[in-house]
Amino acid sequence: MTKKIVLGFSGGLDTTYCVKYLSEEKDFEVHSIIVNTGGFSEDELAKIEKHAYSLGVKSHTTINAVKDYYERIIKYLVFGNCLKNNTYPLSVSAERLSQAIHIAAHVKKLNADAVAHGSTGAGNDQVRFDMIFHIMIPGVPIITPIRDLKLSREEEIAYLKSKGIEMNFEKAMYSINKGLWGTSVGGKETLSSKGMLPEEAWPTQVTKTESEEIKLSFTKGELIAVNEKTFNHPTEAIQHLQTLAGPYGIGRDIHVGDTIIGIKGRVGFEAAAPMIILKAHHALEKNVLTKWQLQWKDTLAQFYGNWLHEGQILDPVMRDIESFLENSQQNVTGDVFIQLFPYRFQIIGVESKFDLMNSKFGKYGEMNTGFTGEDVRGFSKIFGNQTRIWEAVNSGSK
Repeated sequence: MTKKIVLGFSGGLDTTYCVKYLSEEKDFEVHSIIVNTGGFSEDELAKIEKHAYSLGVKSHTTINAVKDYYERIIKYLVFGNCLKNNTYPLSVSAERLSQAIHIAAHVKKLNADAVAHGSTGAGNDQVRFDMIFHIMIPGVPIITPIRDLKLSREEEIAYLKSKGIEMNFEKAMYSINKGLWGTSVGGKETLSSKGMLPEEAWPTQVTKTESEEIKLSFTKGELIAVNEKTFNHPTEAIQHLQTLAGPYGIGRDIHVGDTIIGIKGRVGFEAAAPMIILKAHHALEKNVLTKWQLQWKDTLAQFYGNWLHEGQILDPVMRDIESFLENSQQNVTGDVFIQLFPYRFQIIGVESKFDLMNSKFGKYGEMNTGFTGEDVRGFSKIFGNQTRIWEAVNSGSK
């Protein structure tokens, strides 16, 4: 009896090779699946499905995971203002985990005998996919032809041509991965520690030059409106903001980080909407949360972002941190005003009924209405009492 295998399929060279190799060399019944996390249009998805069937897959499934991706992961990255190494909004790392979870669920649904993905042995994604599969579908064999056979691109092309496969084998100068939470860009400039991607390498070209003011409206930490335009779901607000800010060239950068496999990695990315949302959300939080809410949010969110990057989204501690983050958002409601410029943006200010910067309690550096100078005089003495005693004991003074 032919064994069934579920293959995470993007329609590119690697996964195209996987279909032919698994079906013709290993005699698997291949069931391909693509999980859309915001990077494909309906037309692109239709072309990928047609390509999968032309290769001989038994079935092809398209999962629209955009809203689930937001609810399961992106929402908490916003609540935590998560930026890897204070730079990268975890675009690809987050979406790979969403994709792996849906692929594993599909394996269970089909009662498949094995699962496959097209990762090479050189990057983070192999670990993320493997780890999710080991946790969600333990015991199911994980087959990775490109990694296992240590194939070069030229070897893959030669094999597919021998099978009569026709597709565009020309390798683009830049590797681009697009999703709801940003687009990664890899090329020759990112393979070493010095070099910036040229203008033509960026997927979104700069077409806006005149400054523009926008307003983002948040309710309990979630973006619900842009310039008074409301949306049925925050994912729609994110996509709309991207169309407004992307043409300014905002959110472009190159991230250098520590990979899961222990080496340093460098990747370019553009993420206009994510970067604006994160900074606007943080600005609103600074006005409506207390000092210690902000302190502990930063501490927990840094761990959350790092652990997610390592592929550990299913660790129970992540649910604990998510509960904290969600509870912290009860008063994160209000409007944030932002000025857009070519290649940059500026937070102008916020308006919120929960704003703790309230003049009736005092104006910093100008007027104290909630306390007196004598209150501060006594407070300063008590607040430093422990250190004063330590100094007295250790300096030998009385």
